[in-house]
Amino acid sequence: MHIHLVHAHPEPKSFTAAMRDVIIKTLESEGHSVTVSDLYAMDFNPVASAADFGTRRNPDHLTYALEQRHNYQAGTLAPDIADEIERVLAADMLGFTFPLHWFGTPAILKGWIERVMISGPFYGGKRVYGAGGLAGKRAFTAFGLGGRPHMFGPDSLHGSLESGMMKHFFQGTLGYVGLEVIAPFIAWHVPYVSDADRTQMLDDLATYVRTLDDQPRLEMPDLADFNETFKPI
Repeated sequence: MHIHLVHAHPEPKSFTAAMRDVIIKTLESEGHSVTVSDLYAMDFNPVASAADFGTRRNPDHLTYALEQRHNYQAGTLAPDIADEIERVLAADMLGFTFPLHWFGTPAILKGWIERVMISGPFYGGKRVYGAGGLAGKRAFTAFGLGGRPHMFGPDSLHGSLESGMMKHFFQGTLGYVGLEVIAPFIAWHVPYVSDADRTQMLDDLATYVRTLDDQPRLEMPDLADFNETFKPI
């Protein structure tokens, strides 16, 4: 199996980078191949703009999603976008490593999503969720944060991570394009725990990666429950 890992942290010595390295080592030890997009190291441009397109379907008015589709078909997307799309489409599984920032992903990862997960090959019209362009592929995530487990979940201070504050990522991005979304690995309270605790978390991450097939999946909308205009049946 081939896995493409998208990594978003500016510090090479960070705990997030250590998680990335454990994931790569564990996957390769299991016989899988891994490629990595290290967004900060690549100096990836997160800003969507007209400069992303070598040709224009409509030169007078920028409708970004329509220009994505047009330029993908024409082969005129900006090279950095085209390279990332090729990496994603070549993978059987996607992985993501990042720190939680302000109830969401880091800006550079959000920009990667906006520029790379384009209309056309990934989604469009009725090609969403189970009919999305990446249907048949899987995705997993390992992220760290400063909070403690009791601060998240039903009736907690912040509410659920997976179906609350990070729904935009797990459902609105990964699930939306058809990926089967594996429940994430979460490293809790990372800046404040001991080195021994961090070592244990990395050991737990290696176990998580080795057992991805057995990890629970996040529930996504089933298109069979909706009619052709996406109204509930």
